Amino acid sequence: MTWWLWVVAGLALLVLELLTPGVFFLFFGFAALVVGAWVGAADGVGLPAQLGVFSALSVVTLLVFRGPILRRIKARPQDGPRVDPIVGEVASARGTIPAGGHGRVELRGSVWGARNAGAAPIPDGERCRVVRVEGLTLHVEAEES
Repeated sequence: MTWWLWVVAGLALLVLELLTPGVFFLFFGFAALVVGAWVGAADGVGLPAQLGVFSALSVVTLLVFRGPILRRIKARPQDGPRVDPIVGEVASARGTIPAGGHGRVELRGSVWGARNAGAAPIPDGERCRVVRVEGLTLHVEAEES
């Protein structure tokens, strides 16, 4: 097998790695590139030797490096919350919300389901503060005047 076939196979495996999760094809692509460089630098390397080195290098790198790479990827801290935080924002009641009861509030131009987490009812049109989000329900309290 000529050296450039190994290089093409290695690059194809690296592209496949980019398209799939799991850190698997990376090691086979790396091994193919190494064998391609070796075959290009040395004359007369037979196909059985090429396949043997490719297989051995693929398996060894897979066993040695895959576990630590996966642990490092999973240990990466998240960049921040996955959604825009709205706790602490001020909403406007759309109808009277009794104490401990459910109603609707308007926040950022959208109407949300809400639950009054305070002890006093929130009159229609009154400003209220979001204290917690549970699914699509905002828990609100009357804003202090």
